Amino acid sequence: MNKPYTNNLIHETSPYLLQHAHNPVDWHPWNDTALKKAKTENKLLLISVGYAACHWCHVMEHESFEDTVVAKLMNSNFINIKVDREERPDIDQVYMNAVQLMTGSGGWPMNVVALPDGRPVWGGTYFRKEQWLSALEQISDLYNRNPEKLHEYANKLEQGIKAMDMITVNTNEADFNIEFIDETVTNWSQYFDRELGGLKRAPKFMMPNNYHFLLRYAYTKHHKELQEFVNLTLTKMAYGGLYDQVGGGFSRYATDVNWHIPHFEKMLYDNAQLVSLYTDAYLITKNKLYKDVVYETLAFVERELTAENGAFYSSLDADSHTTQGHLEEGAFYVWTTEELQQILGADFELFAAYYNINNYGFWEKNHYVLIRKDSDNAFVKTHNISIEKLNEKKNQWKEQLLNNREKRSRPSLDDKTLTSWNALMLKAYVDAYRVFGEAAFLKSAEKNAHFITYNQWREDGGLNHNYKNNKSTINGYLEDYALTIEALIALYENTLNETWLFTARDLTNYVFDHFYETNNGMFYFTSNEDAMLVSRSLEYRDNVIPSSNSVMAKNLFKLSRFFDNTYYLKTATMMLNNVKLEIQEYGSNYSNWLDLMLNYTQPFYEVAATGANANKKIKEINQEYLPNKIVAGSTKKSKLPLLLNRYIENETLIYVCVNHTCKLPVKNSQEAINQLKNK
Repeated sequence: MNKPYTNNLIHETSPYLLQHAHNPVDWHPWNDTALKKAKTENKLLLISVGYAACHWCHVMEHESFEDTVVAKLMNSNFINIKVDREERPDIDQVYMNAVQLMTGSGGWPMNVVALPDGRPVWGGTYFRKEQWLSALEQISDLYNRNPEKLHEYANKLEQGIKAMDMITVNTNEADFNIEFIDETVTNWSQYFDRELGGLKRAPKFMMPNNYHFLLRYAYTKHHKELQEFVNLTLTKMAYGGLYDQVGGGFSRYATDVNWHIPHFEKMLYDNAQLVSLYTDAYLITKNKLYKDVVYETLAFVERELTAENGAFYSSLDADSHTTQGHLEEGAFYVWTTEELQQILGADFELFAAYYNINNYGFWEKNHYVLIRKDSDNAFVKTHNISIEKLNEKKNQWKEQLLNNREKRSRPSLDDKTLTSWNALMLKAYVDAYRVFGEAAFLKSAEKNAHFITYNQWREDGGLNHNYKNNKSTINGYLEDYALTIEALIALYENTLNETWLFTARDLTNYVFDHFYETNNGMFYFTSNEDAMLVSRSLEYRDNVIPSSNSVMAKNLFKLSRFFDNTYYLKTATMMLNNVKLEIQEYGSNYSNWLDLMLNYTQPFYEVAATGANANKKIKEINQEYLPNKIVAGSTKKSKLPLLLNRYIENETLIYVCVNHTCKLPVKNSQEAINQLKNK
C-alpha cells in the first residue's frame, strides 16, 4: 500500500499557496527542506509558479492538481514545489527565463521540471490534463532511462539563462542626445495603434510607464501627433471595459484590441502606476475624464485594497461565484439586461445608450461589460440633456450599481502586502496630492510610508519583501528598495520632511552594500545574503512595472543632486550608458531608461524654497507640469546642500538652479515657473 502523501502548504501565509493546500499533490513550499529532499531521493523537481488572481492557474489546478490520477503520477516521480511569484519574484524570474528560452514565450501558470540541483530541463505554461500527464510520463521515463541526456541539456540551458542576465559594459564615453531618443520613438511608433490606442495587438496591456515617458517626451518636444496618440490611448482605456465603470480601478489587461473585454483580475501595481499616469496627464490637459479616473481608482483602492494600518493588499481575483454557485471569470463585474432594468427602472434606456448595453458592450452568456463610446460633450448633444444632469445621473447610477454589486459573491482577495507594490501606491497617492491638493491623499501616503518604515525595515537597515498576519518576512529584492526610495523622494518633495529624504539615502547606501556589481555598475535583483539560485539575475528591461535597475538609476540621478554626490551620478550615468546599447531595439522595453535619458538631454533643474511659506510656494510650482526638476525646501535652516546658507529670516525665497548655477532668487512662484520654462 502506498504511503499517504502530505501537502505541506497548509502552514504557509500566501493566499495562492493556501489555495493549493488541499490538493492531493504532495506540494512543498520553496525551502531548503524540499530542495534537500530532491537531492537525497534523487528525484526531479517539479516547480509550479503562479499567483492568487491568476485565472488559468485556477483552471489548471481544477483540471490537474485536484485530480488524484495526476497527483499520483506527480507524487511518485517528482518533488513538487509551489511558488507564489509575487512572494518570490527571484525564483519566478530565473525559471521564466528558462521557459522563454525553451518555448519562446512565457506566462502563468508556469510549470518547470528541474534536476535535483535546481537546473531546469523542461517547462511551459498552462497544460490541459492529458498534455500534462503525457509530458510528465515522458520526462520521468527519460530521467530513469537516460539521465545523462537531461544533464547535458541542463548544462546548455544554464549557460543560456546566465547569458540573459549578463549586460555588456559600454566602454564608450556616455553620450546622451535627443536625436537618439527621437530615433528610438520613431522606430517604436510603427507599432502604435493610432485608431484604438495602445499597440497594434491583442491582448492589450496598459504599460503605464510607456505612456508616462511618451507623455513627457511629446510635451517636451511639442509633438502634437504623439500627444494626440497618448491622449487617445488614455481615453480609450478609461472608456473601455478594462476600466471598472461602476467601482473604479483597472483590470490587468484587455483581451481584445478595443480595450473592451478585460481579464478581470485587479492588481495593485497596475492601479498605482495608472493613478500616477492619469494625474500627470490631467496636469497637462485639464481633462476631467483623467481626474475622474484618479479619484475613482483611489476610492476603489481605499475601499477594497487598504488595511487599517495603511498597508495595501495585492490583488482581487478574476473569478467569483455566480448566483448558481459556479466559479466564473468576471461574474462580479458583468450585468444582464434584466438586472439593469430592474435596478435602474426608467433610467435604463439612457444608461444603456451611455454604457452600450448593445452589441458594442456584449460579452457572452447574455452578459454585458459597461463600455463608453462617446465623450460626455458628444453624448449630451445627441441625447438633449445638460452636462450637469448627466453627471448627476452618472453618480446616481454608479451608487445604485455599486450597492447592488456588493450583494454578490466577491472575488477572492490576495491580502498579502508587498513592499515594492506598496511603494508604487504610496507614490501614486503623493502624485495625486501634488496635483489635486487633497489632504486625504497625503494622509494615505504618509500612513503607508510609516507602515513600510515601521514594519518592513529591519534593524540591520534592510527591507523585507512580504507582510502577512502581522509578520514581516522574505529578505527584500532590489525592486523593494528601488521603488521605496523613489516613493520616499516624492514624499519629501511634497512635504519637505527631511526624514523621508534621509531614509531614501540610507536605503540607497544599503543597496550599494548588498546588491551592487562593481564589474558592470549594475545592481543584482537579489541581495548577497540570499541563497544562490541557478542564476543571480540582473533585471534591467522595463515591463508592466519598470525594471528595478532603471528605477534605481533614476533615484541615483536625483539623489546625486540632493546630496551633491558625484558617485551617485557617475553610477547612474554608467548604468544608462550600458543599457543604451540595447535601447533602440524596442523602446517599449526601455521606457523608464528613456525617461532618465531626457534628464540628460534637456536642462534639469533644482528648485529650492526657503522660508515660512516654502510649502505654499512648492505647491504653487507643482501646479505646472515640470518633470525635469527636483524640489527641496525648508521653513528653517537646513544642512542639505541645496538649502545650505539660503535661509533668510522673514523671507521666503525660491532658487532655480541648473548644473550648480543658480538664477537670482525670486519671491513669486510664477517668476520661478518662468525661469523653469526658460521664459
